[in-house]
Amino acid sequence: MSHEGLDNPVWASLSGAHRDLAVANGRALRYPVDVSPFMGVPDDASPKDWRDLADLAGVDPIVLVNTPASVPDGWPVLRQISALQMLGPEHAGPTVAAGDWQVDRLGAADASDMLALATVTEPGPFGARTGVLGTYLGVRDRGKLIAMAGERLQPDGWTEISGVCTDPAYRGRGLARLLMELVAAGARERGDRPFLHVLSDNAGAIRLYEAMGYETRRQLTITVHRPG
Repeated sequence: MSHEGLDNPVWASLSGAHRDLAVANGRALRYPVDVSPFMGVPDDASPKDWRDLADLAGVDPIVLVNTPASVPDGWPVLRQISALQMLGPEHAGPTVAAGDWQVDRLGAADASDMLALATVTEPGPFGARTGVLGTYLGVRDRGKLIAMAGERLQPDGWTEISGVCTDPAYRGRGLARLLMELVAAGARERGDRPFLHVLSDNAGAIRLYEAMGYETRRQLTITVHRPG
């Protein structure tokens, strides 16, 4: 399986599986602001591509994931985030049983509950329509959404597991692992291999992912720019 799309995963996803979601200006691509803040240009980005990206961003910060290093001079860096890109096992069986928990597929009707849970738990960038990026699964307790996991970037042959979060009152019950395994299983059924991104300093999450068979492929940087 080629790892090529993983080196520039946002642009690979927006020019591939998520092309119907892409907002384009020439070869510069971004997600709608209520879906994801990520933007991208191809590996061989020209000065024109960068200008097109600046125009595409408008007043929004330019959020790049491991994009080519030739960012134009005069684009101030507002924030840099170190992350690990981890690859899941090609084949894996379930290790956590649902037990008494009912797992539901989440959709447009659940968008406000998903956003509320993400706001409390901060699993990463999450907007009002992030759920349109792929399959999202969740668990409720007496009607309240208490845990979820879903899909985000989709370079060719790969599906990123993302939006993994559990209400603090329900942590330690294996819900995050259960939902991650189910989402990953769905990706494998389509012929994709799961991968994920995790903050480099999130030792607890990294231990969990390693226990699930994920291996670090590389360290990368998420950079937030303001165009000059």
